Parts: sequence; structure tokens; C-alpha cells
Amino acid sequence: MSSDNLCAACAYYIYDEEYEEYYCDIDMDEDEYMRLISDRHYRCPYYRNGDEYRVVRKQM
Repeated sequence: MSSDNLCAACAYYIYDEEYEEYYCDIDMDEDEYMRLISDRHYRCPYYRNGDEYRVVRKQM
């Protein structure tokens, strides 16, 4: 899965109504950001699944 797809499912990927766009709410330094966008095999260390129903599905 590419980093774009991971970002869309991440809890830190939020919508800014003022700019009308999504952005990552994690404060990364330049090196981390460049590695994330340039290395397609690199996994974001801050990724957190934003699926609120994930736990509920496991309980069923």
C-alpha cells in the first residue's frame, strides 16, 4: 500500500475547512517527510488507523 493510501486511512489526516484540503497533522522534520514521500517502501512511523469500528468488528 502506498503512503497516499495509508494517509487517507490515518487518524492524523484531517480536513482543514479554511484551506478546503486534507493534511497530515503530525509535526515531522524535513528528513522524515522527504523519506516518506520519496521511498515507496518506507512506512510512516506515526500511522494510526482512523477506523473507529475496527475494534467493534473484532468483537463480533
